[in-house]
Amino acid sequence: QVQLVESGGASVQAGGSLRLSCAVSGYKSGYYCMAWFRQISGEARELVAAISDRGRITYADSVRGRFSISQDNVGNTLYLQMSSLKPEDTGMYSCAADAAGYCVGGYCDVPGSPLCYRGQGTQVTVTS
Repeated sequence: QVQLVESGGASVQAGGSLRLSCAVSGYKSGYYCMAWFRQISGEARELVAAISDRGRITYADSVRGRFSISQDNVGNTLYLQMSSLKPEDTGMYSCAADAAGYCVGGYCDVPGSPLCYRGQGTQVTVTS
C-alpha cells in the first residue's frame, strides 16, 4: 500500500519561503507520477507541480518560477521548495502518487480513483 506523509507546512509572511516534504513508502520508484496539489478553501484541488515517471516536470502557471519540485535520489521523499510566497498561495498542500505515470490527465484527475494515492496534507498560510 502506497503511503504518503507530508510535513513542512507553516504560517509565513508574504515574500518568504518554505520547503514541504513528502515521505513516500510502499511503492516502486520510477513507475508513478509524483505531484503536489493544493486546495484553497471553497475551490477545487489544483495541481501545483509534478514529476512524471519519465522525469518530466510540470508547474501550474501561478507558481512557475517561484516553486520547485524535486525528489531525493531513491525516490523516498518528494519536496516542494516554495519561494516568493503570496497570500494567494495559502491552502492545504498534499502530495500524490499517480499510477498512470503521468499526472496531467492521470488517475488523480478522477475523483476517488484507487490508483491515485494521496497524503493527508499540510497547511500553508501566507500572511500579507
